[in-house]
Amino acid sequence: MAVTAVVLAALSGPVLAKSEAVGQGRETAIAVEADPGTIVIKTGERKLYLLTGPGKALEYDIAVGKPSEQWFGKSWVSKKRDHPTWTPTPSMREKNPSLPQSVGPGPKNPLGERALNLGWGAYRIHGTNSPNSIGSAASAGCFRMRNADVKDLFERVNIGAQVLVLR
Repeated sequence: MAVTAVVLAALSGPVLAKSEAVGQGRETAIAVEADPGTIVIKTGERKLYLLTGPGKALEYDIAVGKPSEQWFGKSWVSKKRDHPTWTPTPSMREKNPSLPQSVGPGPKNPLGERALNLGWGAYRIHGTNSPNSIGSAASAGCFRMRNADVKDLFERVNIGAQVLVLR
């Protein structure tokens, strides 16, 4: 009976761990000392890490701000929004006056399906309607994630969670 189970397992191909599934962070080691639940963003790597324990994190691919729009330091998750409405900031409107007043939920919304507001400012961690931008420096300072990934992060993160943005 045990031989049959081994043969069937070998024939069925590799079994993926839950962390390897689409829309889930990948378990990884990280050398950052902070409390579990802290979000660490490394802009140079284009990665977001959600700390899960000492030296452990879930890793997600992200897009970061254009070099002229990047920022570094500490913040916190001040608000979580499901199917958010996007409203261009005054500086975005100044650079591009033809932007709409706002874009409601749906496939044209630049914030994607979830948004986590950071601190008191206009920066967010959010989904995107442009998944091909993930891995690039393309935004106006926000951090973009694939919609499946931001939905996963959204469920794992609490309001008040610390956010560290590093180079």
